[in-house]
Amino acid sequence: MSEEVNREYKDRLFAFIFGREENKAWTLSLYNALNGTSYTDESVIEITTMSDTVYMGMKNDVSCIVSATLSLYEQQSTYNPNMPVRQLMYLGRQYDRYINDTHQNIYGRKQMHLPVPKLVTFYNGNEEIDDQILRLSDSFSENSDQSDVQVSVRMINISRKKNSKLLDACLPLKEYTWFVETVRAVKSENRLSMEEAVDKTIDEMPKSFQIRKFLIGNRTEVRNMCLTEYNEAETMQMFKEEGIEEGIKEGILVSVRNLMNNMKCSAEQALELIGVPEEERSVYLKML
Repeated sequence: MSEEVNREYKDRLFAFIFGREENKAWTLSLYNALNGTSYTDESVIEITTMSDTVYMGMKNDVSCIVSATLSLYEQQSTYNPNMPVRQLMYLGRQYDRYINDTHQNIYGRKQMHLPVPKLVTFYNGNEEIDDQILRLSDSFSENSDQSDVQVSVRMINISRKKNSKLLDACLPLKEYTWFVETVRAVKSENRLSMEEAVDKTIDEMPKSFQIRKFLIGNRTEVRNMCLTEYNEAETMQMFKEEGIEEGIKEGILVSVRNLMNNMKCSAEQALELIGVPEEERSVYLKML
């Protein structure tokens, strides 16, 4: 089977499951698990996920309003410390729409009423990453304590071995996590294409799973979304490895220059002193 990405499917599987009107019960279950609430009436939740057709490419994964809370949920299979910036941009769009929908005047003398934002990123990659709070101030080069703006994003690792309590509180999330982890394992262990691994996992999914019928009914979309996310993760890993390699090269060059200046030795001698193999030295000699 071909592993070309079908660009028609831009959603992530997480958004496909939890961001649809027909699955509001699952979104409400996720909200309850995160906030310790026990809502059962689906009418209390309003799905507010942004459409990229309206916002010109800016599309968040899942957002919803329950009572006086506006929740923004993002799913990431690669660690991204820049989520506070992204979530801030999404939040601005959400508030803009909310103000228009509720006919409030941003320029008026009357105090506006806005829902409280709750920003969450669900991480389900392969790295051993603990839950943490990502802060916008971490991006500031200096004087972060003087910032008039602070944004915090709660990042939660939803692997089964990391957050079993949360997963037990939201069975659709637990089933989604099982599906993603099983697809990865099936693909790796059986040397299958992504499409084949998705099909095998869907076919072997326990019949008791709430999301099973939905995934079966949307099998083609699920295949393509999993393939898109897999290729995205592979690309990000490639960039990461290239960055590490470039960092190592730069470190070697700095060491060589220091040795040349301090010990008055040649570049060739410096490379030998720090243990760079002879067959690799020509690369560094050209960069010096």
